[in-house]
Amino acid sequence: MKMVIRSISMVMVAVMACSAVGAESAGRGQFQRRSTHVEKERPELNAETKRLIAAYRSNPTAANKTALRRQVEENYDRVIARKKAKLEELRQDARHDSLVREMEEIVDEVVRERERRVEQSMRRFTDVRLRPGVRENKDGYLPVLGTEKPVSISHTPVTNAQYAEFVSATKRKAPRHWKGGVMPRELSEHPVVNVSVADAKAYCKWLSKKDDTTYRLPSEEEWELAAGHMPKDADFNCGEHETTCAVTAYASTLSACGAIDMWGNCWEWTSTSHRGGMMVKGGSWKSPRTSCRTENRDETRRSDAGYADVGFRIIRED
Repeated sequence: MKMVIRSISMVMVAVMACSAVGAESAGRGQFQRRSTHVEKERPELNAETKRLIAAYRSNPTAANKTALRRQVEENYDRVIARKKAKLEELRQDARHDSLVREMEEIVDEVVRERERRVEQSMRRFTDVRLRPGVRENKDGYLPVLGTEKPVSISHTPVTNAQYAEFVSATKRKAPRHWKGGVMPRELSEHPVVNVSVADAKAYCKWLSKKDDTTYRLPSEEEWELAAGHMPKDADFNCGEHETTCAVTAYASTLSACGAIDMWGNCWEWTSTSHRGGMMVKGGSWKSPRTSCRTENRDETRRSDAGYADVGFRIIRED
């Protein structure tokens, strides 16, 4: 039981860590760096929440689930209260109006998203796959807790080296940044970019046949469940480099499921259409930090085009 609670606590911290509050211009002004006004605290799983999760897992009755949900709602409301207090503090002390506007956006978001986030947390905490070791990378894929059907997501975005194997096997056209159609060796561990949705789906189809299992792009909700809330003090490639970097460069920054490189570096295609395009998630090396937030649903791209800041990671159906 202690091991289960410890595992649940680790997931809870990843799930409930909230968004960063600032983005500052750097260099020539074209890159956004994290604000110096970053909250370092992370909400911890309190003893009562641990007890209620354990109670539900040992006896999954409607009454135990209701009690757990009530506690999750109370925890979330405390987060809202802290955000509102931080906003008032910024209104009094912030040197830049941009910090206030960013915090206003975050407060509006956490209030608007209350029911959705509570429901996602409940789905994670009641998932039968929530157990010790669930966030350990054993075979390159990690379970996404809270999904209707059991799926896993790739530990990293698809790299140039992985995509090169696909190009070699299928003779599909290489990404345009590969000069002469040859993968640049120095980019082998960077996420592959300049690929369309059709390219990404073709890769999934090839890999599915090769491994005799089903791979596909994640839906927006699957991606969000895998990511959890972006930690406020997380390190990732956003305003740090003038292009992509290796997918393992910020390996200490883990998503809710244990995957890495889910924020910054490159946007990631999803299978969810939105406003005439396809939704992308996670931000990139040249995005404002606030745009990298998991809950950002405003970013779309044309599905038939490739972009220098958009790559993809894949779902495996278990």
